[in-house]
Amino acid sequence: MQADDRLILALDVPNALEGLTLAERLGDTISFYKIGLGMLTGGGLALANELKQEHGKRIFLDMKLFDIGATVEKAVKGLVQFDLDFLTVHGDPHVVRAAKEGAAASKTKILAVSILTSLDREDLNNSLIKPGDVRDIVLERVALAFEAGADGIIASPQEAAIIRAMPEAEGRLIVTPGVRPVGAALGDQKRVATPAQAVADGADHIVVGRPIWANEDPVGAAEAILAELAT
Repeated sequence: MQADDRLILALDVPNALEGLTLAERLGDTISFYKIGLGMLTGGGLALANELKQEHGKRIFLDMKLFDIGATVEKAVKGLVQFDLDFLTVHGDPHVVRAAKEGAAASKTKILAVSILTSLDREDLNNSLIKPGDVRDIVLERVALAFEAGADGIIASPQEAAIIRAMPEAEGRLIVTPGVRPVGAALGDQKRVATPAQAVADGADHIVVGRPIWANEDPVGAAEAILAELAT
């Protein structure tokens, strides 16, 4: 089955060797890969470069950067040398502005994280985040991130529709982790939706990890999601 860029596979495997082995097994079924912090010390940047330069894949580097502006800007300047498609930072305005400065000479899209899809209201309480509905806080953070120049947003699929309806979201990307095919285990995700529902609600890209790479038949699992997206 032909790959669909709307599907991003999260390569949440221990190291670059396992990631490359999986990518080679999937072949043309997957065209877009996410590499996150979990693989950073296992050769993640080298894998990103190999998948991009030698296999023609698109790369989403999920670093969720957060620091003072000058440090974020320097980090992004270094990372965009890997010809990344997407790079994540936390959605705080000073972080987004610094990341955009760092990425200015590249084609890398800066995506801002609103509220992690593994968090719910109880988690926000424990982190001393102000009271209120999670969706309302997500919308506030999204609006601030867009105002600061974010090219797109990382948000729960449950918030995709309300974000897409925002005037500020016109021309911006919405990328949704927390996507689970029907019948798949939720894992550590709490605010989830199916692939078709996430796209129908306005997501440009969905991120799926364990339901594909942990499956005994990852190619079949990926093809099932692609078939769902095609409908």
